[in-house]
Amino acid sequence: TAEAGKNKKEKAKKDSSECEDWRWGPCVPNSKDCGLGYREGTCKDESKKLKCKIPCNWKKKFGADCKYKFESWGGCSAQTGVKTRSGILKKALYNAQCEEIVYVTKPCSSKIKSKSKGQ
Repeated sequence: TAEAGKNKKEKAKKDSSECEDWRWGPCVPNSKDCGLGYREGTCKDESKKLKCKIPCNWKKKFGADCKYKFESWGGCSAQTGVKTRSGILKKALYNAQCEEIVYVTKPCSSKIKSKSKGQ
């Protein structure tokens, strides 16, 4: 009766695909550059589509499949008026090609400006 159990196992495995070396493409939103979409995967002669989602507040240039651990923001640069922080790659989903370290900048807070402008 071990043979009957084996056949059952084979069938279950067939449904989910025997292929183990899946290559997944990036998440491609259905419209615009964020929201719900699909990613395509291929393995030998098989292909699949998975639903995926790119958050609309995501740092688009890194891709939604690269997860980073960011340091706290650095000080404000007087020359450029921006502050910078770096992120170190924590996780690359679906074999995504991710930068090991990324840098992001944002304008310095404008709250410090003097209030003497109103005349």
